[in-house]
Amino acid sequence: MSKLSHAQWSSKMAFILAATGSAVGLGNIWRFSYMVGDSGGAAFVLIYLACVALVGLPILVAEWLIGRRGQENPINSMVVLARRNGRLPAWALVGATGVLAAFLILSFYSVIGGWSLSYTLGSVTGAFTGQDADGVSEIFTGLLGNPVALTLWHTAFMALVIFIVARGVTKGLEGAVRTLMPALVVLMLVLVGYGMTTGHFGEALAFMFSPDWGAVTGEVVLAAMGQAFFTLSLGMGIMMAYGSYLGEDVNLIGTARTVIILDTTIALLAGLAIFPIVFANGLSPGEGPGLIFVTLPLAFGNMTGGMILGLMFFLLLTFAALTSAISLLEPVVELMEERTPLSRVSATLVGGVAVWALGIAALMSFNVWSELSIAGLNIFDFLDTLTSKFLLPLTGLGAILFVAWRLDRASVAAELNLSGGQATLWTVVSRFVAPAGVILVFVSSL
Repeated sequence: MSKLSHAQWSSKMAFILAATGSAVGLGNIWRFSYMVGDSGGAAFVLIYLACVALVGLPILVAEWLIGRRGQENPINSMVVLARRNGRLPAWALVGATGVLAAFLILSFYSVIGGWSLSYTLGSVTGAFTGQDADGVSEIFTGLLGNPVALTLWHTAFMALVIFIVARGVTKGLEGAVRTLMPALVVLMLVLVGYGMTTGHFGEALAFMFSPDWGAVTGEVVLAAMGQAFFTLSLGMGIMMAYGSYLGEDVNLIGTARTVIILDTTIALLAGLAIFPIVFANGLSPGEGPGLIFVTLPLAFGNMTGGMILGLMFFLLLTFAALTSAISLLEPVVELMEERTPLSRVSATLVGGVAVWALGIAALMSFNVWSELSIAGLNIFDFLDTLTSKFLLPLTGLGAILFVAWRLDRASVAAELNLSGGQATLWTVVSRFVAPAGVILVFVSSL
């Protein structure tokens, strides 16, 4: 199955770290923990885990399986498997929409990564020290309104991503996640430790984990299902690309469980790091992205040791952004490397610069091009909407339908080490439950 020329992960642990690093992104740091607190606490966590088991895990496994069987970029893998199983090569569209989604997402994700780098430096220079709410808001507004500063930070972030990805699977992707993921966890634990000293840790625990079944509505279940889908980097071609570097010896379902547990644990730890600080300063936990770039800097700027805590927090944020960003560039680079005469370095440079250029358009939608709109949205919001509401659900749906309905059931069950009742359960979940979940998320988001 595997090609001698195709790179492979050096170990199962390297693959787990890379897949978890891709899953742990900016959304984990603020969005998930807030959703938990606002949507029923422990009740939401249980619903979310059920959604992950029934929607996220099957699609994650399906994408890895496609990549491992195809041993090429997402588009080629879909073509290879379609032909091998007597199916239409038009299934390649599933791979194509995934790679396109990764390309488009990275263009605006890198802009936010640039904000994180900017705030890391701001923490070091004391930019937030002694600021009131208006002052901190002005810093963020000033950054968004300054195309030159945004371009510099976006460029710096993309340069880091290009440097890592250009070094290849083993030296680049593995080398980065082996350093960044442990560092991210250590920083997180230190911030949780600080949260325990604020006198508001109990309040954060109650906010996040007191089960409130009364808060659970149909909307909350849909939100849990959407989060289960988006948090695992599904529908972006990433997991197909990462799967293509996998050997036969890795148990896909067991590994998927590990990645999901790590991803969820880190997201919950983020809440336990953030919310004690938020409550200790009498701030609102429901600020969304504003929590990161306005609310928390206000808190850091007015607390003892806030400069060090702020630096640690924005380093944590930058590391999370980087591990996701390198995974977003990988499917694009793998495609160019296999479909053109370009070397790994050249493919990374061409792909990375193209992403960077689109990112310039995204960041200018906050200032110079603020009046320019596509379908009533500025460029940044249009890219976000196009990917999250259309490309990702359609790609994820295509992947699970292909594996469940177009590949030989017996061979899939054998590859996943399933037999008897387990194989039947997989068939039911992959053929009916997971697709229905994605369709529900897709329709509700429209």
